[in-house]
Amino acid sequence: MREFSLPALYEVPSDGNLTDLIRRNAAQHPEVAVMSRKVAGVWTDVTATQFLAEVRAAAKGLIAAGVEPGDRVALMSRTRYEWVQLDFAIWSAGAVTVPVYETSSAEQVQWILGDSGAVAVLVESDAHAEAVASVRNALPELRHVWQIDKGAVDSLTASGAAVSEETVDLRSVSAKADDPATIVYTSGTTGRPKGCVLTHRSFFAECGNVVERLKPLFRTGECSVLLFLPAAHVFGRLVEVASVMAPIKLGCVPDIKNLTDELASFRPTLILGVPRVFEKVYNSARAKAQADGKGKIFDKAANTAIAYSRALGTPQGPSVGLKFKHKVFDRLVYSKLRAVLGGRGEYAISGGAPLGERLGHFYRGIGFTVLEGYGLTETCAATAFNPWDRQKIGTVGQPLPGSVVRIADDGEVLLHGEHLFSGYWKNETATAEALADGWFHTGDIGTLDEDGYLAITGRKKEIIVTAGGKNVAPAVIEDRIRGHALVAECMVVGDGRPFVGALVTLDEEFLGHWAEEHGKPVGSTALSLRDDAELLAEVQRAIDDGNAAVSKAESVRKFRILAAQFTEEAGHITPSLKLKRNVVAKDFADEVESIYRA
Repeated sequence: MREFSLPALYEVPSDGNLTDLIRRNAAQHPEVAVMSRKVAGVWTDVTATQFLAEVRAAAKGLIAAGVEPGDRVALMSRTRYEWVQLDFAIWSAGAVTVPVYETSSAEQVQWILGDSGAVAVLVESDAHAEAVASVRNALPELRHVWQIDKGAVDSLTASGAAVSEETVDLRSVSAKADDPATIVYTSGTTGRPKGCVLTHRSFFAECGNVVERLKPLFRTGECSVLLFLPAAHVFGRLVEVASVMAPIKLGCVPDIKNLTDELASFRPTLILGVPRVFEKVYNSARAKAQADGKGKIFDKAANTAIAYSRALGTPQGPSVGLKFKHKVFDRLVYSKLRAVLGGRGEYAISGGAPLGERLGHFYRGIGFTVLEGYGLTETCAATAFNPWDRQKIGTVGQPLPGSVVRIADDGEVLLHGEHLFSGYWKNETATAEALADGWFHTGDIGTLDEDGYLAITGRKKEIIVTAGGKNVAPAVIEDRIRGHALVAECMVVGDGRPFVGALVTLDEEFLGHWAEEHGKPVGSTALSLRDDAELLAEVQRAIDDGNAAVSKAESVRKFRILAAQFTEEAGHITPSLKLKRNVVAKDFADEVESIYRA
């Protein structure tokens, strides 16, 4: 199939903006908890009425400071309650939010604030404030810097006390559906980030249709979601706005180091994450089982879950024997895994990278279905996702209702719909290249099946052409290799080379477990073990699993374990965990060469 579309389930209001949602919630669900925040370590609910009042109080402070309709106000913070509050406060002042990743360097901060023409910035910490201060002289339009950790919200509330209710009422309705709501700068795997202009219409079309299509996951007064993705990322904003639109209770976690503890205390009914989160949960559970001497039981339970899920997709369904084994393992293993995920949820939504078919079947088999989706910053997050009642594991689902997916002659995925960005900020050339005749050219390669389910097979710009002329899409094999517990990251190489190779980094946590189990010296590292025969054999098993997904000409012949990690700080990955292939290739050029030495 070359093109597929679904009718819209939600009608975008022509004269409204996103602040309509919080006023509607306060009017229709005044006492319903729409937010929850940590107070002295305890989750404390925030009602729709209270949230509206706190948003308006901060908006008054922005107005008092001279922020005008259409002005850009930057927000640089980890994911926390104040992020959501201030995002809606900026909109309530009639302004445009410019998210900045809290991990951004001073140079990146300068570029984003300068390019967007931000008149103010709200930062979280001393480190963020210092980054802004170091480039302040290069930002003539920047008039205000407020710091959340030093009472920014209280300060805005106090300074805006004299602003009338009528003034904030007028400001709240000043933006219309086709006005910019936010300028989200792409992570930039190559070159400087471009500012994607997303309108209020984009968010209405996106979140309205997501909530309608996944209605059982967004039941007001019953459902809740824990946001631990970066709020600066468009996927995080989807979680924020969709939660408010439903509305369901939203909690925010700034640090995922203790994510399992947060899940246990918040107990969300819905989780939205990236594949690495679900890989970590699986690998942690398996490592714990092995440490307790129950590794074989866990593996049997995992294989049963996968077989059970696969059988659900057949006309005859699971056999009697498989149902019995599944029931036994549900009591022994699966229920404990669901408890790790909070104990109340049945669904998760995964995006940002492919989840992998095996992991998809594993989670559905344990009674926690992970619905895979696909989107980009330019599509206001999800442009395709698996419906809760018609999941096809191994695909990223059907198009967002009200949108169209088309496969071009060269395999590129083209998109059309109200959710698309309106263009790149102050960059007409890039906009014209990406948006042609109303179609957004994603740069991704994909296919549509007979039911309109989309599968992504790679990116046009990342296609490797070997010396033998074979085109290789790295993502397919990399995702399979990365599914192994020991593998942190994998990057396939081989452009212009005689065969395909791979650079592999090891997961430090699981390397420790593996080293202990295999009698390696205490404190062993990737550097000390990278030439160890047993470790090489174990990584080879991951490579073999990846090779099983591709042809012989596309398979990895040799690999190299790296002593270092791919890090955001070193510029190897973006804040949304995408590989910057050119940077990795440059920094590890000697390692790549070692693969091809005779």
